[in-house]
Amino acid sequence: MRTGSAARSHRHRFGPLQPSRSLCRGAHPESREAPAADSIPSHVPPGKAGERSSILYSAGQFFFEYLVVVSLRKVSEGRYEPKIAYQFPKRENLLKGQKEEEERLLQAIPLFCFPDGNNWEPVTTFPSETFSFVLTNVDGSRKIGYCRRLLVSFGCGCANGDVPSGRGVRLPEVFCIISCLGCFGLFSKILDEVEKRRQISMAVIYPFMQGLRESPFPAPGKTVTIKSFIPESGTELIELTRPVDAHLEHVEFSALLQRLSPILILHIFASAVLERRLIFLAEELSVLSQCIHAVAALLYPFTWAHTYIPVVPECLLDTVCCPTPFMVGIQRRHLERVLEQPMEEALIVDLCEGKIIRAVGDEDQILPIKLQNEMLASLNRHNSNNNVHTSEQLNALISEAFVQFFVRLVGHYASHIKWSKNGPGTFQERAFCKAIASKTNRRFVKKFVKTNMFSLFIEDAEKSRIPQEAYFQQKITEYQQQKKHRRDS
Repeated sequence: MRTGSAARSHRHRFGPLQPSRSLCRGAHPESREAPAADSIPSHVPPGKAGERSSILYSAGQFFFEYLVVVSLRKVSEGRYEPKIAYQFPKRENLLKGQKEEEERLLQAIPLFCFPDGNNWEPVTTFPSETFSFVLTNVDGSRKIGYCRRLLVSFGCGCANGDVPSGRGVRLPEVFCIISCLGCFGLFSKILDEVEKRRQISMAVIYPFMQGLRESPFPAPGKTVTIKSFIPESGTELIELTRPVDAHLEHVEFSALLQRLSPILILHIFASAVLERRLIFLAEELSVLSQCIHAVAALLYPFTWAHTYIPVVPECLLDTVCCPTPFMVGIQRRHLERVLEQPMEEALIVDLCEGKIIRAVGDEDQILPIKLQNEMLASLNRHNSNNNVHTSEQLNALISEAFVQFFVRLVGHYASHIKWSKNGPGTFQERAFCKAIASKTNRRFVKKFVKTNMFSLFIEDAEKSRIPQEAYFQQKITEYQQQKKHRRDS
């Protein structure tokens, strides 16, 4: 129970995963404020980062649930429909409810593997691309699809066996790994191995994936070694290392810095912090996926608590009409159709041109100016060509600038949770805001505490005296010790 503001319902009700046909009828993604049960449309619920417990990062569990191969099947001249050509492993002896859930999941996957529509032409060259999507089940649990779309080299048979994919002009196919684990870099390396084996034979992939499935997911900073036999090469040892910082293992900030200036990144961050509508445009699915994951990661230790679709399928473009907050990626070819939609205010970011093409207009006034200037200086410093960092170092440095923003504004939250003897705590919102000395900081925080991402964070904090986000708590402790040292010196 919170004090200082009216109680609100923060948990979102999701419909079950539905066949892709229902998606193409124009159903809207569900919002945070769910409608009555009889008005909820049937559709595939897009990914949402609000439920912290829905993605598990614990070591020792399976790397993945499925590997599926999605191919394009011809339905008419020039039109193709994505279909699952292969699934590994095949599940047997499932209970009725489990079987229905699996069928819904498998029917939803093809649409997100080929979100660019049904119009395709066979080609002789096609650059491989890596992207991801997120699906949310009826119970709020999330599954991530890690995708590699590729054109098979000459001499390779296709996955479904009825359309030659390795000779002359051919169509791309998608290898999609479904997992409840968020670790984009690690799964990208796994897909590298899958692609390498696909160019030899489909049969070479299965032993590798079986070995991966039998291996435990490593703890942060640890490595698991997979043995895999490749004809003519012999047995290979493949090392998969999980990043030390778990909160950075699903992000690549360099993708964002390469396409947007630091000041534009701050304007986007400001809009995301207030849970506005954000639309990102790019042609490549990989660019959309990487940049949207990066923007969501800037919010750590908070999580985006609304509609979240890194790549919106063509038949779901009217998602942008949703009256509630969303963060979505749309292929740039659909810009005119998007602009024709009856949208409410939204921030539209063109990642190809590196500019904002539609804004609310107050983006430079949302964040406290002093903290905004400090973050801008940090981004400019790390964005300099004179500073050469590894990907991991850059991720840590960029994340640190934004973590410090939240540490300084809301790092005192724990001291304003009143604990009962045996029950949960109660957050004292008014006292929390009043404790902020700076008027500009306090003005921002009064808006931020009304967001769902802050509410979800506080709900978790009220349940346990042990902080949910250990890294964030560590940074709070360091900051408080520095303040004490300055006072004492």
